[in-house]
Amino acid sequence: MLCQIGTCRQAISRIHRGLATATPQARRLPQTYIEKVVQKYAVDLPPGKTVHSGDYVMIRPEHVMSHDNTGPIISKYVGYGLLRVVAHRGYGANRFKSIGATKIFNPTQPVFTLDHDVQNKSTKNLAKYAGIEVFARQHGVDFYPAGRGIGHQILVEEGYAFPQCLTVASDSHSNMYGGVGCVGTPIVRTDGAALWATGKTWWQVPRMVKVELTGRLAAGVSGKDVIVALCGTFNHDEVLNAAIEFTGEGVTNLTVDDRLAIANMTTEWGALAGVFPVDRTLLEWYNSVVDKLETRTFNSLASLAIPSPPEHPRINRRRLKRLESRPMTADPDAFYSAHLKLDLSTLVPYVSGPNSVKISTPLPVLEASRVAIQKAYLVSCTNSRASDLASAAAVMKGKYVADGVEFYVAAASSVVQAEAEKSGDWGTLVAAGAKVLPAGCGPCIGLGTGLLEEGETGISATNRNYKGRMGHPKARAYLASPAVVAASAISGFISSPESLNPRSLPPPEGLCSSFSDLFMKSSTSNTAPSDEPLVAGFPAMFAGPLLFTPQDNLNTDGIYPGKYTYQDDITLEQQGKVVMENYDPSFASTVADILPTLAASSILESDTKKGIILAAGYNFGTGSSREQAATALKAAGVPLVIAGSFGDIFKRNAINNGLVCMECPDLIEDLTKMFGKAGVRGQGGVNGELTVAPKWTVTLVMTDGRVEVQTPQGTRTYNVKPIGASVQELWACGGLEGYVLKSIHNSV
Repeated sequence: MLCQIGTCRQAISRIHRGLATATPQARRLPQTYIEKVVQKYAVDLPPGKTVHSGDYVMIRPEHVMSHDNTGPIISKYVGYGLLRVVAHRGYGANRFKSIGATKIFNPTQPVFTLDHDVQNKSTKNLAKYAGIEVFARQHGVDFYPAGRGIGHQILVEEGYAFPQCLTVASDSHSNMYGGVGCVGTPIVRTDGAALWATGKTWWQVPRMVKVELTGRLAAGVSGKDVIVALCGTFNHDEVLNAAIEFTGEGVTNLTVDDRLAIANMTTEWGALAGVFPVDRTLLEWYNSVVDKLETRTFNSLASLAIPSPPEHPRINRRRLKRLESRPMTADPDAFYSAHLKLDLSTLVPYVSGPNSVKISTPLPVLEASRVAIQKAYLVSCTNSRASDLASAAAVMKGKYVADGVEFYVAAASSVVQAEAEKSGDWGTLVAAGAKVLPAGCGPCIGLGTGLLEEGETGISATNRNYKGRMGHPKARAYLASPAVVAASAISGFISSPESLNPRSLPPPEGLCSSFSDLFMKSSTSNTAPSDEPLVAGFPAMFAGPLLFTPQDNLNTDGIYPGKYTYQDDITLEQQGKVVMENYDPSFASTVADILPTLAASSILESDTKKGIILAAGYNFGTGSSREQAATALKAAGVPLVIAGSFGDIFKRNAINNGLVCMECPDLIEDLTKMFGKAGVRGQGGVNGELTVAPKWTVTLVMTDGRVEVQTPQGTRTYNVKPIGASVQELWACGGLEGYVLKSIHNSV
């Protein structure tokens, strides 16, 4: 399926022309803070070009982090042999040459952090981890082994994520870097491979949304409550695929740990980045970090003769002084597509769920229901820093976990755990009955000890409570702050800490917020057909029978279960057999039953790509950055997905792997009216079906975006925006991996 070298040479030229083309402006257009940071890291821009939302740009980020998925990224170059043959000196470099890449473009750019499956001590997983370390050592890449902590926490602790920088990661929670004024955004595995080989990859600058925070949080209310309330209050895609800038005097009153928790969960809110300003609070926090780094091991008079520790390579006085001397803020007249406001003083503790971040309930309201729990979790990159452990320890001091409840705790990093041990907070949690897990992701990603069993209910300080993510699909998961998780573990039901004084809180129903949409998006399906030339190797049409999943926010955990995500040797055929398993266990077999009928269908054109056409609701593919959500659908026999809208990280994976995605709200509206329960979005089929087979056939004409739908009642016609040349050419090259492969060959 890989394109010819000549075709790919044309692709490279056209993609570079199309990524950032503009007539130089006589006057520099105003920019947001995020746009200014992206401008700093954009390459190959035309002279005078200023970067704005909607632009496709090539970026060369400061750093790119990968974790356990480093193994699959390596395999794109060196095959799985590296993961099996661990100690063979020079092996990785030799295999690198097999596709034309003799070295990593910039060894200081990647960072490897092993953090997801750290409880797995099997020979297979240990060999995989060892193989990743061998590769890192051979290529001079910074490497952090299992047990050091969660990658996102490490990137903040070690200064890879730093104010006014652009740092990406092959993980959806790279948004967290925005808590320290760093533009963090997720990429996918194929992007990681491209960055290793060339130092750069493509990105479409998202629309910008301003979130203005006012007031001050009441005692007992935390940053976790802020983001849980935002996810549940603004739960109609207000920030979907946007880049958020947090502003307002309320920001000043938030600690850096609060900001990190909020930025982390902007992912669940639907955003591609969530960035806080570089203000005095942040600068003072960094100065305190440098103070710790400069502290001598032994504090005594004798130690005065001992030289200070060596300067940290990324967090040091010189870098902080440069940061203070070069402030960067949004221009006063910068454009934002929407403006949200939240008065922090009107907020009470909130709980998310069950099984959806779009459902949030004030704790005083939910507490009255006495929701019993069997498991509680204080883990993850969201809320397992030293301040979080201290908050939980204050609640649990002198108490014990309730009978019938298991309480799991894991620090965000080994540095965090050491700090908590020194303060005594770690010991308090253990004395209260906490079960200690290694610093890593563990239950949050559905790996290792302590997962939710069928019928169980759990409360967690993590970031995701999608059905099946933390265990069995028939379990219920809630999210809350560390203090509420600890209190619930003690009481056995979702409850407030004893220290929380209800009289000091505002009324639960009094949350003050507002939303202003400054730029109404027009439906792509209302656009008139327009001709789009086709590149060589790209099909003129996609056609096949239609399947409809009548559900909004169908996430990547539903599309491709987490338990398979780090089985790196699973084949594409096997991926296709488990696709949608967490959403509809019968989906793969339904597709398999229909596919043989295509051979006998009337679709005969040689330039038509045949397969199952999947229609889905809105925000399809939200959630984690696992690329298997796209590759599994394609492997199952689905070459085209038509949805109301897509989660951007899924769409990115799809583009990079040759799965075509088109937005057609009008078609989804008609399908919902005819086959959705009560004609309402996201409620399943009329009779509760998870997947509807309406006996419709779809033909999508790629030149003009016409969608011809054959139904038993006749033909319906819809219009979508045709796919541009850049995406066509990536498809013709077999995806981004093939494009990079050929571009390396062409540059030799």
